[in-house]
Amino acid sequence: MSASLNTACATTTAAAPPLAVQPLAVLGRDVTVPLVTGGEVSYAALDYAASAPALQRVWDDVAAYAPYYGSVHRGAGYLSQLSTDLFEQSRVTVAEFLDCRPGDQVVFTRSTTDSLNLLAAVLPADCQVFVFETEHHASLLPWTNAHVTYLNAPRTPAEAVATLERALAGRDPHGPALVCVTGASNVTGELWPVRELAAAAHAHGARIVLDAAQLAPHHPVSVRELDVDWVAFSGHKLYAPFGSGVLAGRADWLQEAEPYLAGGGASRKVARREDGGVEVEWHTTAARHEAGSPNVIGVYSIASACRALTEAGFESLVERERHLIAKVREGLAEVPAVRVLSLFGDDAPRVGVISFVVDGWNSSHFAAALSAEYGIGVRDGLFCAHPLVRTLLGSEPQAQGECGAPEAAPGERSLNAIRVSFGAGTPDEHVERFVRAVGELVAHGAKWQYRTEEGRCVPAV
Repeated sequence: MSASLNTACATTTAAAPPLAVQPLAVLGRDVTVPLVTGGEVSYAALDYAASAPALQRVWDDVAAYAPYYGSVHRGAGYLSQLSTDLFEQSRVTVAEFLDCRPGDQVVFTRSTTDSLNLLAAVLPADCQVFVFETEHHASLLPWTNAHVTYLNAPRTPAEAVATLERALAGRDPHGPALVCVTGASNVTGELWPVRELAAAAHAHGARIVLDAAQLAPHHPVSVRELDVDWVAFSGHKLYAPFGSGVLAGRADWLQEAEPYLAGGGASRKVARREDGGVEVEWHTTAARHEAGSPNVIGVYSIASACRALTEAGFESLVERERHLIAKVREGLAEVPAVRVLSLFGDDAPRVGVISFVVDGWNSSHFAAALSAEYGIGVRDGLFCAHPLVRTLLGSEPQAQGECGAPEAAPGERSLNAIRVSFGAGTPDEHVERFVRAVGELVAHGAKWQYRTEEGRCVPAV
């Protein structure tokens, strides 16, 4: 980056990392919301697994860059050159954050979903894909042009490895194969045995891609140490707004495939042929799959978040998150009506993502009451992981509560859960308020009346 842009950003990049006992500063920490029972309260954002609030550091870095914003890669002007340098330096920053190997490529995409669809689009012919039914839809659904084997939900990390090894042992050993696995479940928060699954994949001649959407915001992710071939994650879960994502890893399949999108930026040379068509020479770098004008603001925000988390120190962040996880789990354990969902058991290591059901409550009703009466934002439903949530809930749906879409099949609307999720920007008060609210709602019921509107439970006016 140029000296002038470094100077413009100096006030944010030189800041000392926060103390381990303090949450990182995020946007929205001072927002207040109205309660249906009267008054206002500071908003407790406990839906980090969907989209984490932007770090103040990221917002400040983007604001410092904004006056220098220009077109990327194809501009001769000063601001275009600055923006190009910043864009490409962001690629280096992300590679360092992921501890990539020499020769790995970092491709900027729109999201984890886009990253995995990109990888699906470049698979070699006759590729076999192995994916657990426990995956988020972003990693469960893109493999429509491959021979897919869906693996049943394991109940221990060791069973996950054994299940994959059995499946890989029965595959055609001569063709290409890919394993897709999450690093941390977006439903239970449980950590998966990624290194062991990677070893099993490689032992059987398969490659592996890690969906790190829920892992990267909470734990360091090292491509080298985990020995994965690719990793995908989203900026909006990593405290970076503006809709960008990353696919990083081995370059060969990416270089050998047709571009994910055809257009400017992906092509090195285009010429007319004698037969009237066009002949195209595509880039062999990451640009091959980054056609069009890139989201330089989104890319820079990811790089800023990577720097901020690294400087804060993942050891301190992980330690503080464990403290919050313990607060929530201990609080929920004191409410007999609450059942926490888990694949691997209570002792499994996890990130700050916890899903649960409450006996006698429709999950939409419970989530609506948390929001309207306590100013707490959580999520209810199947969390874009329908097979996993259905497996965890079993065949017995919850009893229908006051809220639920009348057009749904009996019990179907209740066959969902409540998810609370938090991270580096969450203050203790937010999780303490959440635990207190759960206990009060179960003990005394909602203070307000609720109704169904377009399938959602909302306060009755």
